[in-house]
Order: sequence, then C-alpha cells, then structure tokens
Amino acid sequence: MNRTLTVGITTRDRPDALAACLKSVRVIAHLNPEIIVFDDGSKEDVRTLALVAGVAARVIRDESSPGTAAGRNRMVREAEGEFVMLLDDDARLIGAAAVEEAIGVMRADPGVGAVGFAQAEGDGRPWPAAMQPSPAQVPTLVTAFIGFAHVIRRGRFLQLGGYREMFGYQGEEKEFCLRLLDAGFHTVYLPQALVAHVVDPRSRDPRRYLRFVARNDCLNCLLNDPFWRLLWMLPARYALYFRMRRGWKIRDPWGGWWLIRQIAAGLPAAWRARRPVTRETLKEWRALQLEQRTYHAAREADGIRGD
Repeated sequence: MNRTLTVGITTRDRPDALAACLKSVRVIAHLNPEIIVFDDGSKEDVRTLALVAGVAARVIRDESSPGTAAGRNRMVREAEGEFVMLLDDDARLIGAAAVEEAIGVMRADPGVGAVGFAQAEGDGRPWPAAMQPSPAQVPTLVTAFIGFAHVIRRGRFLQLGGYREMFGYQGEEKEFCLRLLDAGFHTVYLPQALVAHVVDPRSRDPRRYLRFVARNDCLNCLLNDPFWRLLWMLPARYALYFRMRRGWKIRDPWGGWWLIRQIAAGLPAAWRARRPVTRETLKEWRALQLEQRTYHAAREADGIRGD
C-alpha cells in the first residue's frame, strides 16, 4: 500500500505526554497516516497507550535507549509514507491545516527536503517570534527547523544518511539541514502552521541540555567544516560552552573536562564520517541566517533546485 504520510513519535518515560500526543493525531485521520512510536527504553510498556488514545500505532521498543536520533532513523527506515512527520511526545497537533500545508509544499516542490512548524501553546497561541525558527510571518527558507515537529522527505533523508546517531539528542536537526543544503535542497518554515509544544519543565535538565548542545556543536564542526574553518571553529565552539554556562547561570564546574573527554571519544568516528561541506554551502547558510528569504520569492527566482 502506497502511503503519503507516516507519523513517527519518540518517547521515553512520559506516558501522559505520549497519550496526549497520540490523541491529537486523530485530527489527521482523514489522511490515513501510518503511526509509529519509538519507545526509547521507557520503564513502563507504552503499547497500551495507543489503544487508549484510539489510534492504530505500531510501537518499536529498544531497551538499550539509543537516543532520539537513532529512534527517528529507525522509524524513517521502516516507514511506508513518502513523507514522515516526526514528533516529540510533548507535541500536540492543533488541527489538520498545518500538516496539510506542509505536505502541500513538499508535493509541489521536490527541491524542499524538510518543513518546520511553528511552536504554539496548548491552546494554539503561538510562541514568541524569538523562539521560532525565524521571525518571518510568511513561508520562509531557514537554516534549520525545530525538531519537536517537522516533516521530511523519506527518500532524501535516507539518501543523506539520516540523523547522526552519535549525537544522541540535541543538534541533530541542524546538522542534517546543513547536509541537506549542501546537497542542494532547502528547509522551509511555515509560521502559520502551528503545532503545540507542551514542555514539561520537570523533564528538562538544564545542565545536561547545555552539555549535549556544546558537544554536538563540536562534533558538527568535526563532521562538516572544511579544514581551514575547523581550525578556528572547533576552539570557538568549545569556548561557547562557557559563555552559555555563564549566560544561562548553570552550575557545572566539571563541564569543560566532560566536554573535552566527549570530543576525544567521538573524534575517531566523526573523522571517519567526515564529509566537509563546500564554501558555497557555508556562504548560503550564513546568508539564510542574516536575511529573511521568503519561500515563494525564492521559487520565482529559481532559487530552489528540483530533482
């Protein structure tokens, strides 16, 4: 059976959030999506939650807890859909319009490799513009989406190798979008396509978040930066950890040593997988950071390549 859409949800030890996420997927029942849940080693079996939510979902459980990136990769590999919408378990679909818009963009333009949604409160109120992929109010080309909810083109995702599983979680989306851009494809942000992001602060560890962001930024440099840029960017990314630690007022006295050990441990694998992007890609990435380039204007200027 040929499907248009697969919905993939990653979860770990947040049964209430997962149940609410699964219930929200019912708003796109008319799209006949395949639904897959990746259980990243939860303490309790989550398979009954799909039945309670009233949706037909297949659960993939991995007790080794390989992380979000690995779970997403596995769901995409096993997906039947041409497009895969990946959700964190604390995401909630507000309505079908956001998903339909994302699919419409990807169907119409094979040069779009990924689509990102706007973050909203549970009642549909959008988050501040500073907390979105872009402050733009119309569909816009961006460097990366926010991973809580996004749609990828399955074939393109697999061709590029998916997410870097060595990242575990945090930063894998940005690194993938860089490789996507290097391959000549773009990420589109849809500011009116709202998806609720109901974050439970009890499940967030600021120190762990900071450490993983800093480590994965350094691994990103090792994987993708040309050598001339790597020489100064890797030390700069390491130094940024201390600036963020001060700015966020996080106490982590041994974090610098942890970061050095993590970079050293990941260096062999990162160096083997290293495929530096081009200068042109870095120039385009920087331009997208500095300016708002509306999607429709870019299409009219033939700025997006098709297959």
